[in-house]
Amino acid sequence: MKLFNRTPAEVRAAVDPADRVLTYARGPDGYVIATDHALYLGGTRLPWFQVDRGVWDEEGLTVVTTAGLTHRALLPEPGRVPEAVRERVTASILVSQYVPLDVRGGVRLVARRAEDDRTVWEFVFDEGLDSTDPGLRALAEQALEGVRRSFGV
Repeated sequence: MKLFNRTPAEVRAAVDPADRVLTYARGPDGYVIATDHALYLGGTRLPWFQVDRGVWDEEGLTVVTTAGLTHRALLPEPGRVPEAVRERVTASILVSQYVPLDVRGGVRLVARRAEDDRTVWEFVFDEGLDSTDPGLRALAEQALEGVRRSFGV
């Protein structure tokens, strides 16, 4: 039992009981909370393996998910949240390998560790490539098998 827990009760209540609060900051729209498993922004829980990147400016944080969704949180005093976001997103990436597909471009194959220890792969095609093109998808799948074999993931 901890004798001193400096995390406010309202912050602890806002996160999943299985998540451990690493750091938090209060903004005008509520708390931004970084836990060991996810980032909480305005009541939205984003598991780290679904966070593609976080971008900071003088007003706050913009988070882009692997699905391409954007979330914005105003944080005039971010505290240690920027460091935690950077560290947790980086820690979720197991493999990031660029593979040329054809003369038009290539794909970045990214393996991330999910909360349940699954490995989740994503394809990030070069700008201008149609990710729904069956020929390109087949080339990307073939490249993925090669990357899986070489990295043992």
